[in-house]
Amino acid sequence: MTIATVMVYVDPEQQQEGQVRVARDVADKFGASLIGVSAFAVEPPFVADGVIIRETTAEDLKRMKSALADKEQWFRSIAGLPKERVEWRHGVEYPTVFLTSEARSADLVVVRRTQEKYDRFHFIDPAEAMVRMGRPTLLVPDHIPPLSADRIVVGWKDTREARIALRDALPFLARASQVTLVEICTSSEQDVARRRVRDAAKYLQAHGVKCRVDVRVHMPESDAHQLVRVARDEGADLIVTGGYGHTRLGEWMFGGMTRDLLNEAPVCVMMSH
Repeated sequence: MTIATVMVYVDPEQQQEGQVRVARDVADKFGASLIGVSAFAVEPPFVADGVIIRETTAEDLKRMKSALADKEQWFRSIAGLPKERVEWRHGVEYPTVFLTSEARSADLVVVRRTQEKYDRFHFIDPAEAMVRMGRPTLLVPDHIPPLSADRIVVGWKDTREARIALRDALPFLARASQVTLVEICTSSEQDVARRRVRDAAKYLQAHGVKCRVDVRVHMPESDAHQLVRVARDEGADLIVTGGYGHTRLGEWMFGGMTRDLLNEAPVCVMMSH
């Protein structure tokens, strides 16, 4: 199991290079191809009292398309990989919808974890993209050093999402020098939890992963904070978890661990849904 194609989303007006550099480094690590993706959608006219107050003109559209072309050159200069291993795709479409569609070509999708603002015409929604793409998503916070993934913490639950995350992360886990498999449970579940994580560890070890297990009891702080603390103590710069979400009244709702890691994790987080 390996990673042959890495996809990274680039905001049309983005200046920070963080997630592009992480995607490039991952592609370089695995000898993979790198695909940059970017998009914007045309906003409908803004009408008040039957009068068009603001609308996207042909000149506006031309300027926006030109910005995407310029962003391709910016992306390729940062990628720095052989030309035949770098591709650029862009479109006039809602960014999250466009990325979700293009993700069919990737083994791993890399996105910035935070956005300047949530504007569906110009920015992706990282959480919605994660649950829709059917691909593991590497969420990158701003202002981080290069990702080594030499030490990795896995947030384990005996769920479908966690099992998929474990399988999807195998290319990273097999290369790490240390993997810590953590389950956070109630005090009454500790014995059962130990059996669960030992089984998951045996699965990893059968794939050549060096790992150890850690069972912890829920604390007053959130489970996400506990997991981040474990990562800090272990010197890990990557957390792997399942991504938990569902729709409610047309909006995506996320479990506490998923929501908190999406909002606050200071290191890269790899999620699978």
